[in-house]
Amino acid sequence: MNHIDVKIKKLNENAKIPTYGTEFSAGADIYACIDEDVKILPGATATIKTGISVETPEGFMLLVFARSGLSIKQGLAPANKVGVVDSDYRGEVIVALHNHSSEAKVVSNGDRVAQMVFVPYFKANFEETTSLSNTARGAGGFGSTGK
Repeated sequence: MNHIDVKIKKLNENAKIPTYGTEFSAGADIYACIDEDVKILPGATATIKTGISVETPEGFMLLVFARSGLSIKQGLAPANKVGVVDSDYRGEVIVALHNHSSEAKVVSNGDRVAQMVFVPYFKANFEETTSLSNTARGAGGFGSTGK
């Protein structure tokens, strides 16, 4: 199991440090740190503060994903599907939760609202060209490989 050291700063004394649900969890749960309940109407999006900022190590990005239980059981998931937090960002981690259900949902202080995963990345050196190599798939796009 690989580990990296990550500094977390509490911006609010009531903030919770992210936690892993199990020994082999890839994502660490992120908690709401809000002064009062937030009601999210059907089809609406609300920004949920976490009260933390993160010093993501250089060469990594922090990805913010939905929690499967929250999205399936409550219909709440990040509005942007996957949040990308760059390693030079030092502001508060805020989750934009969208209500995909047909009922109003309430987020309370301390609720687990998303999960975060640290992922290494590569920067591309883009080289303009007039042709690309051929493959069996070619330009086949949506649905081109079957069901």
